[in-house]
Amino acid sequence: MNRILRIHIVLLLFGFYCNAFNADIPVIHANTTFIEQDSLQIDTSYIKPLRFENLDDKYTGEDYIYERSVESSGWWIRFKQWLSDFFRDLFSIKNKGQALDLTDIAIKIAGVIIFLLVVYFIFKAVMNDEGSWVFGKSSDKNIIPVTDVENNIRTSNFKSLIAVAEKQKDFRLAVRYYYLWLLKSLTESEIIEYDVEKTNSDYHSEITSESIKNEFAYTSYLYNYIWYGEFNVNEAQFSRAKQAFINFLNSIKV
Repeated sequence: MNRILRIHIVLLLFGFYCNAFNADIPVIHANTTFIEQDSLQIDTSYIKPLRFENLDDKYTGEDYIYERSVESSGWWIRFKQWLSDFFRDLFSIKNKGQALDLTDIAIKIAGVIIFLLVVYFIFKAVMNDEGSWVFGKSSDKNIIPVTDVENNIRTSNFKSLIAVAEKQKDFRLAVRYYYLWLLKSLTESEIIEYDVEKTNSDYHSEITSESIKNEFAYTSYLYNYIWYGEFNVNEAQFSRAKQAFINFLNSIKV
């Protein structure tokens, strides 16, 4: 009996619980219509797009330059700024950006030209086997390159050497031999003391006679102009230089 009573009490409590749970759930009928409402408002008015002109041309005044001060920059930046201002004044360029572009192009072109010139002179010096000046020595440091002829100047037969050079129309080489012959004669006359390391200035200072000093200065000029200057002299020009050397050689023998 007590057992049956407890069962009824449990069923009664369960029924109360289900009624309370169902009370919170709304009843949805079959003909119920759902209405979805949007709280956003859509603006359908016409908006005219804005168009901007070329701002680089319009805002070119000093007030619109937002760059680092040139005075606080390095020498290269200052040089480029100076060159840019020069181009702006020269070609009446109003746009600063165009002037800077022109400056960069000019610097690149100048760099290429300098590089080609350096390569040309190095190649030319190597081909002529007289490239010592490229590495810091002037032509006057060693007035005569050290060869067998210069080392044996006292035993060299310059008449034969000059005859061969003239036959081959190598007038520059002939002038070179004339100058070596002149140094040989001055040494034999004890006017100078020959040394392959001496320069024409050294020899000039050793000469005490003013007349010989003047003759030597002129023939040295001819030698430097024709040989070191690498000028292609014609036969008439060589003839005049040859006569100057011959006259000087004859005056030493007297």
